[in-house]
Amino acid sequence: MQATVSRYDSESFSGAVLTDTGIELPFTVHAIAETPVRLLRVGQRVRIQTTGSGATLAITKVDFATVL
Repeated sequence: MQATVSRYDSESFSGAVLTDTGIELPFTVHAIAETPVRLLRVGQRVRIQTTGSGATLAITKVDFATVL
């Protein structure tokens, strides 16, 4: 799924994204550890992978969005 970065801390490499359905989801450094992402900016489009649903929905990976 795609989302937009709503906040990002370049020291801790953590932040949050806003999904296209209006849900804000936080992420930690672990979500970008195995990706080419090193810095993000507020407003940037990203692709996310999640696990769980409802109250247990969590981001497992944040990567750069690609145009198909």
